[in-house]
Amino acid sequence: MIAAIIVAMALVAMAGLLLPAYWYEVFERADPGRVLAATAFLGAIFALYGRLFWQNLMRRTARSHRLGLLALTVLCWSLPALFGADQGWGNALLAPAGLFAVVLPVRESTVTAGAVALAAPLYGALLGQPPQTLLYTFVAIPFMTFSGYVTVWFFHVVRELEEARAELARSAVGEERMRFARDLHDVLGHSLQAVALRAEVAERYLERDPGRVRKELAEIQTMARDAVRDVREVVRGHRRTSLRTELDGMTAVLRAAGIRTDRPEVGADLPEHVHEPLGWVAREATTNVLRHAAATWCLITVWADDAQVWVEITNDGAGRRPHAGGSGLSGLAERIAAAGGEFIAGPVGDGTFRVAASVPKGAS
Repeated sequence: MIAAIIVAMALVAMAGLLLPAYWYEVFERADPGRVLAATAFLGAIFALYGRLFWQNLMRRTARSHRLGLLALTVLCWSLPALFGADQGWGNALLAPAGLFAVVLPVRESTVTAGAVALAAPLYGALLGQPPQTLLYTFVAIPFMTFSGYVTVWFFHVVRELEEARAELARSAVGEERMRFARDLHDVLGHSLQAVALRAEVAERYLERDPGRVRKELAEIQTMARDAVRDVREVVRGHRRTSLRTELDGMTAVLRAAGIRTDRPEVGADLPEHVHEPLGWVAREATTNVLRHAAATWCLITVWADDAQVWVEITNDGAGRRPHAGGSGLSGLAERIAAAGGEFIAGPVGDGTFRVAASVPKGAS
């Protein structure tokens, strides 16, 4: 749309140069032969000028465009010779200058504009143009060349900015999709694993302890409602995770699975910004222990030094159950990296698996 407007404006500028002389031929001299010839010349000039401007504005350059520019120059310079330099036909000498910097490279267009600016007054003098017109021609050709260059340069700058903005929008959409997928994986993975665990516990006590079964079913209902709430918050982008809350839930779920776990103390002076990423670490580590570890104990440690807040989760179930793969740990690494921290996960070598993450105390 913008390109069409620019080409239309360029053609209007051309019309401002050539149409006054054409109207004189039509309405003053009224010579049918001259009018027909002038119409044919102007039609060819406008068609060639518009095509060359459009093709090069859209960067569809070709070697044939140089020949087209040469043909346009010959047509324009023929007009004052054929119809006389008076009544405005001398303006045709200026018409091709607007395309020099559009069709030709910058250095070549500069040389061409300089050569034409010198040749056009000499040609005009041979046609009998007055000195003031010759001076105007000499000054106007470089100016029109520069104007054409600036017009095209601004157009391409605007297009590149629009493309950059579109690329940023696509990148933002991609990042939001990744965030949504990661949050949904972490939230549902943990919640569904906890629900499945509680259901297994209820099944084990179905015959011998109806009271325990009722307790587990109540826990399942609570977890299911919490999962629905968490999914809604993820969709809205408003979910917040607390390290204290996640450690409480983690300890309860692991103990229900028969895994020895002690809930660590979390200092009240921890900065607010560390809770979100470290809370996700606690949640995902719990899911991995339940799904992959077959652990008998899990040690959770939280500590802080002058610069970092650390969470470390170690269990003794490394290698006891085949790992089906997944994106949980990679998602944790992305979260911690985004918070400016460090993330380590892997078997230690003595049958244990360790997940450790740190976040700077100062907000990044």
